[in-house]
Amino acid sequence: MPENPFSHPSTLPYQMPPFDRVGNADYRPGFEAGMRQQREEVRQIVENAAAADFQNTLLALERSGLMLNRVSSVFFNLNASNTDAEMQAIDSEIAPKLQAHEDAIFLDAALFARVAAVYQRRATLNLDPESRQLLDRYYIEFVRAGARLGDADKARLRDINGELSSLTTLFKQNVLKATKSGAVIVDNVAELDGMSAVQIGAAAAAAEARGLSGKWVIALQNTTNQPPLAQLKNRALRERIYRASRARCNGSDAECDNTAVIAKIVRLRAERAALLGYANHAAYQLEDESAGTPAAVHKILSELAPVALARARQDAADMQKLIDAEAAANHTASFELQPWDWAFYSDELRRARFDFDQAQVKPYFELEHVLRDGVFYSARELYGLEFRERHDLPGYHPDVRVFEVFDADGAPLALFVGDYFARDNKQGGAWMNNFVRQSKLFGMKPVVANNTNIPKPQPGQPTLLTFEEVITLFHEFGHAIHGILSNVQYAMLSGTSLPRDFVEYPSQYNEMWAREPAVLAHYARHYQTGAPMPPELLAKVLAAQKFDQGYATTEYLAAALLDQSWHRIKVDEAPAAADVAQFEAAALRANGVDYPVIPPRYHSSYFMHVFAGGYSAGYYAYLWSEVLARDTGQWMQARGGLTRANGDRLREKVLSRGRSDDPQTMFRNFYGGPPEIGPLLEYRGLTASAATG
Repeated sequence: MPENPFSHPSTLPYQMPPFDRVGNADYRPGFEAGMRQQREEVRQIVENAAAADFQNTLLALERSGLMLNRVSSVFFNLNASNTDAEMQAIDSEIAPKLQAHEDAIFLDAALFARVAAVYQRRATLNLDPESRQLLDRYYIEFVRAGARLGDADKARLRDINGELSSLTTLFKQNVLKATKSGAVIVDNVAELDGMSAVQIGAAAAAAEARGLSGKWVIALQNTTNQPPLAQLKNRALRERIYRASRARCNGSDAECDNTAVIAKIVRLRAERAALLGYANHAAYQLEDESAGTPAAVHKILSELAPVALARARQDAADMQKLIDAEAAANHTASFELQPWDWAFYSDELRRARFDFDQAQVKPYFELEHVLRDGVFYSARELYGLEFRERHDLPGYHPDVRVFEVFDADGAPLALFVGDYFARDNKQGGAWMNNFVRQSKLFGMKPVVANNTNIPKPQPGQPTLLTFEEVITLFHEFGHAIHGILSNVQYAMLSGTSLPRDFVEYPSQYNEMWAREPAVLAHYARHYQTGAPMPPELLAKVLAAQKFDQGYATTEYLAAALLDQSWHRIKVDEAPAAADVAQFEAAALRANGVDYPVIPPRYHSSYFMHVFAGGYSAGYYAYLWSEVLARDTGQWMQARGGLTRANGDRLREKVLSRGRSDDPQTMFRNFYGGPPEIGPLLEYRGLTASAATG
């Protein structure tokens, strides 16, 4: 029998996983062998006769589980980006086993005694700052995992964790299934009026892939609102798409109903929090975040909500005038603005206010130009990085591209993997992940990936992006840069291993370069002629950037406040499955964001971030981090913008540091003071001075 490909570090450059040698049959034995190895490594730590010290306990822990890390990084990343039925079955089977394995380590009384013994002597150990941070993090992780509980409580905690791991896996799989099955099938191409020929061709290709020749498929993305709603003139089709999106996993389809799953998850999370001594799950989660408390989170969200909603209502009133005027001109009955109308009439309102629409700009946002002349270009100008495509390294799908990253001095730095196109077997949304985490201890350089869900055009057709998709590329690349520039000793502290409400800071900061005039002019070139975007159109695009921020902010705040509501309940307040929808509606009303024409960015039944994606009680993080991002943007602009000096300072103080220091301290060291909310409000156009135009 051939050796399992995860048994030893990959021999490929940067220890990139050998995707061409990995098959589904390798995962189960890889997981089992990896867990077995780590159990033995932990046993040796516990049974070491020498007194516990940093080397024989903390460093030994950091060195444990390397095979398990190799198989986990490949399996879970591919299960999100290129899954199949067998992988999902493995996921369901292995998730509770991995949770039990983790509990066996963190709830091991003898192991914790050794960690605690070293921690108690931390002031006398003369550790370097990063090693001290590693010690602190391990101790905190053990305590938060329940290491100080009694045996009976530990037993109950193990049961809760095992059940939660299965439930979150089920939630994720239900959303993937419902998103695929919920795609809208169109029989008559005339209904697609408003979409470009390239988009219609992509819809036809999507139908062909499903065996629906002669039809067109509008695939769903993970958010409530769907991109085609901005273009489709057929109102009935817009409503069909919206309702298909909204109906996912909400009980209308018993095969992928998440209402009972949600009810169980929130009850178990509340019970676990109480077991660990916290008022609720939000209090437990936020203790280890920059925000600190649910009250601090609620304060910033609730203060911004009325401002955003007021702006959204103004825009809604203007859209209603457009609808009424259009009906009068066409001698048809008017109608009241609905959620499936907002994106379409928002585009009309943008056209009226700024004299351009998305169809005018998309030919200037071709994927390859945006990637090489925008995303990579800004990284070169800021950090001196060079990106060279490698065609000799195996990907896990034909669409996957691999780039080698070189530092300013020509030294090899990392591999960057780009997986940009939507697939039926790919999780919705966009994300960054690590295949190999940087660590000087292990001599490992990073291998990081970006995933997006851009509709794939037919062969020979260009991949033209909306400006929102351009922003997404820059956003996710901000995460990638955070991983690529990591330069720390320990993998536990590497790259994006940070609190949720700090890890989004570099990604949201990086969005600014998509809008920077010098960068935009560099990549915004017509896909056919190569001509730059006309200056007058470029000026309109930039002027419109604060447009529709009332909607964008309100839909985000509604989801963030909903997340907080779900996770601030006690066990006896958890709703039954039949009451999940009522709980959600009541939470939106109580938080002042119940505005039917602007639904939450995610309704509960498909809110992957918080019920399956590690952001429970943490979806607020995007806003919290954006305060830091916009402060950084203002700091950059005041000092010359896109310069190596600015990039090198951010790299030195933040991007290379991982979690080797306190995140807030790193920000202060870069920025020179505490964060300020003013630049965020200005950026979103939510201040009085930004409200005009």
